[in-house]
This record gives sequence, C-alpha cells and structure tokens, in this order.
Amino acid sequence: MRVLVSGGAGYIGSHTVVQLIAAGHDVLIVDNFANSKPTVVNRLEALTGKHLPVHAFDLTDHDKTEHLFASEDIDAVIHFAGLKAVGESVELPLEYYENNLGSTFSLVRAMRRHGVDKLVFSSSATVYGTNQEAATEDRATSATNPYGWTKVMQEQILRDVAVAHPSMRFALLRYFNPVGAHVSGTMGEDPQGIPNNLVPYISQVAVGRREYLQVYGDDYPTADGTGARDYIHVEDLAAGHLAALTKLGSMDEPVGVWNLGTGHGTTVLEMLHAFERAVGRELPYRVVERRAGDVAVSYADPAKANAELGWRATRTIDDMCVDTWRWQSANPTGYPDADA
Repeated sequence: MRVLVSGGAGYIGSHTVVQLIAAGHDVLIVDNFANSKPTVVNRLEALTGKHLPVHAFDLTDHDKTEHLFASEDIDAVIHFAGLKAVGESVELPLEYYENNLGSTFSLVRAMRRHGVDKLVFSSSATVYGTNQEAATEDRATSATNPYGWTKVMQEQILRDVAVAHPSMRFALLRYFNPVGAHVSGTMGEDPQGIPNNLVPYISQVAVGRREYLQVYGDDYPTADGTGARDYIHVEDLAAGHLAALTKLGSMDEPVGVWNLGTGHGTTVLEMLHAFERAVGRELPYRVVERRAGDVAVSYADPAKANAELGWRATRTIDDMCVDTWRWQSANPTGYPDADA
C-alpha cells in the first residue's frame, strides 16, 4: 500500500516508517516539524535506501491537506501527528483541543473526499483515566488532563464517522510508555527542553546533560515504592502499527481497538537500575514529592492484540535501555539541526 504517515518524522512515526518500508509499503510523510527535525528524514532515507516524499505543513490547514490528497495516491493513513505533553496541555488547553481535534477533522474529511478508507490512529493509555491497572479495551474511557481528553474525543469522532460511513476502517491503538531506539543508534527519542518521560530523562543524566534523576515519590504500593508503568520498545510498538494496518483489510466491523503493551509494570527504580546496567555505572537520583495526578500502577492487558493482530511485545527493559543508550551516547544532544 501507499501509506501516508502523519507525524512521520516524530519519535514513533519515524520508527514505523522504517518498518513500513521494510514490509514493502510505499511511504509519504506529512509533518510540521513542531516536535521533530528535518534531519530525521535524512536518517530515514539513509536507513531505508528510499527517497521519502515529505509534505511540511500542519494538518489543521484544510487547503494544504486537501491539496495533498488531491495530488498524491494514498491507500491508508497512520495518524501520529498531534501535541502530546500532558503538563503543557493543562497550561494550553485551547491549543491542544484546536490542534489535535482540528488535524483529525481535516485529515478525515480529506480521506472521505478522496476515497481513502483505512486509518490507524495513535491513541493512548491516558484514555483509561485513573483506572490504568490491567486495562482492557472494554473499560470505560475518561481522562485527567486536556491531552488525554483530546484522545478520548478523537476516538469518539472516529467511531461516529464509522457509523455514518460504515465502509471506513479505523484501528484505535492505545499504548502506554514507548521507549528505546533503533538498533542502528541513528534514530531515537529527542524531546525538546526538559524531558517529560522517565527514560529520556535518565539517558540525559547518563550523558551529562542533567545532574540527577528526580524520582517522584517512593511510598506507592509497589515493590520498591516507586510508580510502575508499562514500558514498550518503540520497535515493538511500530510493529503493532503494521499489524493493525494489515488487520484493517480483513475487519468485519468498522472500528477495532487494541492495547499495545507488555502486560506488566516496571517501577522507576527498576528502570533506573536497568539503565545503569546498560551504561556500566551508577546514576545519581533523588526522591522528591509525588506529582499531582500520578497513578501508582499503569499497565496494559495486551491479550486482545496478541490474539487478533498476531502481535506481541518481545523486547525486554534491558533491550530498551541498551538501545536508548546506544542512541543517546552517539547523539548526546539529540538530532543535529543539519546532518553533515
């Protein structure tokens, strides 16, 4: 298929592009580079040996989105594009609702006008609200922040479109905590500013960009008192998107919903110690106050994806940390503004 990947230069999008091409698909990218750099595309082309058409604009621009679909042959869409920082969404709720919902409106309208009927949507475990332990897909959705609500709303929008247009096929993929990097060490997570997530923060401590890791609370009801999360290697996650894309071609129902996770939680200190094994030395940390809104434990029940998509997460937390460290040590300040 010829697959449009929105946000294809981003962390998860870029790893998915590599796997799509390896599976024989043609890929084109739309990305406004708000959370990524154009040099990612150079790395993608070097890894895949393919030229990648890139459309550099924001999907909330209806005219440019319409022109994209009018000028390109597209069979399916994988939709990653969107603002994604939980804390920032609390500070900028209107921007998050406008961007995340507006891009989906624009994208699906253009798909409808041009006969594109397959969409894999990047959703999130945040749609389970505070009830994230052993989450199954039939659990009621809710959210605790504007970012999470945009995911809940986008899922509902796609369900409603499917009722109105039952020939369309939507895969809603709810995933938990993507980590890791491409085994080549040339692609990985490159957050802007202070990382919001644990593993990028640890890796920046390891490379000397941060003084120490802040551990938010050590009195949770877990094995070592620190919060536990379901960490999934970005390569396993990318493979889940390919499996969902394949499934869309044989689905009887218009909408499928799947968790992508490992099915168990890893605590903050367990992840820190795994990273220390990858680096070969101890890393400094300090326990500080809990963050408001953090849940003690969050992990997926991936049984439905295992059974229906034939997909399973296979990489361990040690794999995740080794691959992250290979990327971060080779790229201590992340992607360059321009590749030499």
